[in-house]
Amino acid sequence: MGLRIPRLMVAGLSGDSGKTVVSLSLVAGLRQRGRSVSVFKKGADYIDAAWLGAVAESDCHNLDTYMAPRDTVRRRFVTQAHGAGVAVIEGNRGLFDGMDVEGTHSSAALARLLDTPVVLVVNATKTTRTLAALITGCQSFDSSLNIAGVVINRIAGSRHEAVIRGAIEQYCGLPVVGAIPKLSNDESVIPGRHLGLVTPAEFGSMDELMARLTEIAAHHLDIEWLIEISERAAPMDEVSIDCVEPVQHRTRIAFFKDAVFTFYYPENLEALEANGAELVPLSALDTAALPDDIDGLYIGGGFPETQVERLVANRAMMTSVKQAAEDGLPIYAECGGLIYLCRSLVAQDGCSYPMAALFGIDLKMHRRPVGHGYVEVEVDQANPFFEVGEVLRGHEFHYTGPVADTPMDGCMKVRRGVGLGQARDGLVYKSAMTCYTHLHADGVPGWAPAFVEAASTYRAMSRGSIGGGSVAMNLA
Repeated sequence: MGLRIPRLMVAGLSGDSGKTVVSLSLVAGLRQRGRSVSVFKKGADYIDAAWLGAVAESDCHNLDTYMAPRDTVRRRFVTQAHGAGVAVIEGNRGLFDGMDVEGTHSSAALARLLDTPVVLVVNATKTTRTLAALITGCQSFDSSLNIAGVVINRIAGSRHEAVIRGAIEQYCGLPVVGAIPKLSNDESVIPGRHLGLVTPAEFGSMDELMARLTEIAAHHLDIEWLIEISERAAPMDEVSIDCVEPVQHRTRIAFFKDAVFTFYYPENLEALEANGAELVPLSALDTAALPDDIDGLYIGGGFPETQVERLVANRAMMTSVKQAAEDGLPIYAECGGLIYLCRSLVAQDGCSYPMAALFGIDLKMHRRPVGHGYVEVEVDQANPFFEVGEVLRGHEFHYTGPVADTPMDGCMKVRRGVGLGQARDGLVYKSAMTCYTHLHADGVPGWAPAFVEAASTYRAMSRGSIGGGSVAMNLA
């Protein structure tokens, strides 16, 4: 017999259809009914995943078949969803939107891989019966996909809802499991920025948000019907569950965790811990210097441009990071971390801000994304974390880029994507490396062991035999 995991995917006809609000409200509604919830986000995404994790009060894991092998994605899902009352997966973009004509790596492809029922969120703005035609098209476009219900979003009133509901039930044969009214801009559940939402770390009252989401679930979603859809999901055959064995800490790796630096995949942090790292969260905004007893530093992505004045005001931390890099501390930094380690950042208003200046590169903010989407790079020069010849897959999303005519000589050749420009990414200085490319540990299994090994080597070299027993005892 297969493993029973109640599950469903919340998908849409396009981006901005309302998937996130529906997903968050569903999670809040399930929790109000005493159901344990495991949450997932399809695709390369930090912000929606962070919101799902915040509302579920547990880590949200990303599922992406471009960044990680299909078997790994399936195993990750089963490992994290096993034992939960309901597993909720939020799709991305349109249901069938992938990276090519065949829809490779789409939400639909993930739903098929996990044999998961799909609840389709449709935007009802200025339309009625046509929505039934669009949904029918989705049903016939891929008859192997289990579209099990529809949520109508942004309805204008009761008559509007009645016409759409009747058309969907009559022509599509699907239940309408939710109808959410149109909200004015000042009533938006979560404010947006760039191409997405603000992060939970920058948001105001989570209590108010939870109350709003619970209200939406209670008045506008049929939670019991959604639970029934999840429980109709077929048992998952040929599944294996990863068992995480406790490991003894052999090194300490700090990482920036504050209102600026929030973009970390849980899998990346878990992989570092599984390989023997004790993780030490620090604030780049408020902490004056790196602790003396750390052996590595991980700087993830985020929005340094939103609080650049506060970052620059904490000059002591920037100086500490640069000095630690000069001393050989292993540092791995992605995107927002690259901005932090560059020489200067020119904001959209033309003001230039001095950064940590570990790397002699000046960056400039643009009004449109400079790089946005999947990335593939080939490592072709020596660096602290990857073997020459490795091909890595990840993603990028950055509004910054080097100022014009900046010579570029990174350690990675960009096969797909933008990176630093000139088909290069990955700057290296001593044991520090930074790049625009975001990597996922499930797809690059050698990254975490290499980072921990570099940190362990640094620890042995910098501490030597002096005080070694005391340090080892503290880490045990």
